[in-house]
Amino acid sequence: MVSSWQSIKIDQSNMPLYLSVPESGGSVPGVVVVHGQSGLENFIKDTTHMLALQGYVAVAPNLYHRDGADCKDDNPTRKARLRDTTIIKDIDGAIGFLKSHSRVDGGKLGIVGFCMGGRLVYLMSAASRDIKAGVMFYGSGTMVPFGEGPTPFERTSEINCPIQGHFGAEDKNPSPEDMRKLDAELTKFGKAHEFHTYAGAAHAFVNTGSSNYRPRAAALSWPKAMEFFSRHLVDGVSSAR
Repeated sequence: MVSSWQSIKIDQSNMPLYLSVPESGGSVPGVVVVHGQSGLENFIKDTTHMLALQGYVAVAPNLYHRDGADCKDDNPTRKARLRDTTIIKDIDGAIGFLKSHSRVDGGKLGIVGFCMGGRLVYLMSAASRDIKAGVMFYGSGTMVPFGEGPTPFERTSEINCPIQGHFGAEDKNPSPEDMRKLDAELTKFGKAHEFHTYAGAAHAFVNTGSSNYRPRAAALSWPKAMEFFSRHLVDGVSSAR
């Protein structure tokens, strides 16, 4: 596995990307890894490493790039500046980067995200036709807009790919009631999905850098996510560029 920093230009801003690529082999699926409020932290980099070791090219875009490298604002302040319209541009840019990578099969692209990033998995599953599978971990704020326009929840009818969700039974955002609302909405529109709940787990239960990290819940959830990607990106999608 080889990792490196890359960069692409979005709206006159250089957006950093953290890229991890399997050591050897031919064309493989690609996965966009979307960070939460904490930004492109070590846990997100480690997730790209894990995916590369499983045979995927993984890229994590820094969604705070418009703030500039010298920004000293805290992460809640930076998150409050984000808008869904520009987020979609940023993640579309990361998707384009994967599609142009020599090791990536552009017809086999997935997305995984955590916290705010889980919300963006839901959003991009509706906004992008390139995504073939989405895995959301405790996606918070799916029913809240970032700026003007519809919320991710309000775009459920537009979702184009299967979604897998992982939720902590003790989480407050998303709460178990939020999960039930998402489940009902996806079911109403006939969208393929599967949700998993973990007893004793709160928010950020897979994040090794969080005080809420729960090794047992993490150990149960990761294999499910990898099986989901394997099913929809390796076995279930025809190759196309």
